[in-house]
Amino acid sequence: MAITTTFNYSPNFKDKKISKKSIKFLIFHYTGMKSEKKAIRRLTDFQSQVASHYLIKASGDIVVFVPDLYIAWHAGVSFWKGKSFLNKNSIGIEISNPGHECGYKKFTQKQIKSVLKLTKYLIKKYNIKSKFILGHSDISPDRKKD
Repeated sequence: MAITTTFNYSPNFKDKKISKKSIKFLIFHYTGMKSEKKAIRRLTDFQSQVASHYLIKASGDIVVFVPDLYIAWHAGVSFWKGKSFLNKNSIGIEISNPGHECGYKKFTQKQIKSVLKLTKYLIKKYNIKSKFILGHSDISPDRKKD
């Protein structure tokens, strides 16, 4: 399966570059919006003040919003095993899905294949341990279900 990767940069990130060694976590989210188009618009809208590094579309295609070594605004107020504000140490991956409040759907097989391929690549590139691959609900259980 060929995966198409496109770039649609978001303004919602901290403009100071971080070191490769500081990346410790992968955090998965679902978009939680009624349409993929609206999710992309929100993730690239300055006023939303939210963005992930990647989005996996229903087609399996990958959109890059923020380069890996910049802090994307995806985790918000977050905690995990004594660490807080995980944006500064993580890569955020959104998976297109309306979510629990907008008619949750099963992820497509193409999305799953893309998630696995991207995850394997990022684990290898940043030496991420499996115990630090999390869902947004792990790091913000009072705010998120994804």
